[in-house]
Amino acid sequence: MAQTMLIIDDDPAVLASCQRIFTEEGFQVTTTTNPLEGLELAAAKPYTVILCDWQMPELDGLDVVARLENEAPESAVVMISGFPSVDRATEAMKRGAMDYQAKPFTPEEIASTVHKAIANKLGREKKALGRFESILKEFPTQMLDDKGPKNIAETVAHTVGVAKATSAWKSLFVLGMMAGAYIGFGGLLATTVSFDMNPSMGIGLKKLVTGSAFSLGLMLVVIAGGELFTGNNLMVSSVMSGKVTWRKVLAKWGIVYLANFAGSILLVMLFLFSGLWKTGGSALGAAAVNTAAAKVSLDFGEAIVRAIGCNWLVCLAVWMALSARQTIGKIFAIFFPIMGFVAIGFEHCIANMYFIPAGILLSDWYGIAPKGVDLNTLTWAAFVFKNLIPVTIGNVIGGVVFVGLGYWGAYLRPAGR
Repeated sequence: MAQTMLIIDDDPAVLASCQRIFTEEGFQVTTTTNPLEGLELAAAKPYTVILCDWQMPELDGLDVVARLENEAPESAVVMISGFPSVDRATEAMKRGAMDYQAKPFTPEEIASTVHKAIANKLGREKKALGRFESILKEFPTQMLDDKGPKNIAETVAHTVGVAKATSAWKSLFVLGMMAGAYIGFGGLLATTVSFDMNPSMGIGLKKLVTGSAFSLGLMLVVIAGGELFTGNNLMVSSVMSGKVTWRKVLAKWGIVYLANFAGSILLVMLFLFSGLWKTGGSALGAAAVNTAAAKVSLDFGEAIVRAIGCNWLVCLAVWMALSARQTIGKIFAIFFPIMGFVAIGFEHCIANMYFIPAGILLSDWYGIAPKGVDLNTLTWAAFVFKNLIPVTIGNVIGGVVFVGLGYWGAYLRPAGR
């Protein structure tokens, strides 16, 4: 595509000379003796280069150059003048000109100045583009940077699971305690915002509010950092991919499970000794006891099935959070599955390590006894055998079978297996 040139000069001889020179150079040349018309032409059509005289009767050349900077920013502007000076050249550059050429000039001189101006303009644009691209790299576009399901499967199997399986047990225990406490925070918040909701608002809305608040727990685990037993069930894909052994995975699961329990009990102690359970005339404490009693009254089979559904959703929340590069993406990826499992009524073993001990200790230490609750059923034995064991079994099935093995089989299973 031919380069284009606009020449603005009140001297017809200069126009004719430059038109001849640059037509021979291969430019499509447009000329005008009127600077106002020149500005209209520049605004209507992009030109590769614009030659502009300094002194013209209708409008000063410097003012023309300044307006061209806004109206034709893609053009390389060259100022020409029969009254050359260093000050004038400097002022022209400040106003937006790429170069300056004194009159009279030879064809070689003006052609060299024009080609240099075009090269400088291109160099400046490339530099600006490079800076813009550098800025964009600091703010990755969510749509372009998020991982797809296959990429997540590869990340979990080849990177995340291996890192967890080979981590030092001390680090895992500390991070496990943090995760247990974080899930406890979610449980405490969920009870606090829902315990005194008006019954007329309906059970469904109360569950929705409770689930929304509880999602805080997994957000803290994933974003702040923590090791959660239920989420770590995804490590099964690393085993199936041959990256780690079952022995290592089971050992790390055991460490994290115990650490989660320790962190949960830490939150229970914080809740009890802070006196927060006295909120609403001890209504908050009564709500905590009611929750614990309801959980230990589940049928063994029901507890397993509810736990399967729970960790299916929890592991999906972790799975989707791994796809997001930005924190806001992780928050939304976590919120909906976690809100969903709580609102539905599924069971989470780590959450129950907070809910049930809190209820037991409130009734044993502080005599909280809500009406209609048989405290004889709220015991440590009931906690372990009627809830913790079946819920843990169900959580493992939900996370290992329906998410870990499911996506490994869909994306990573070798051909022929």
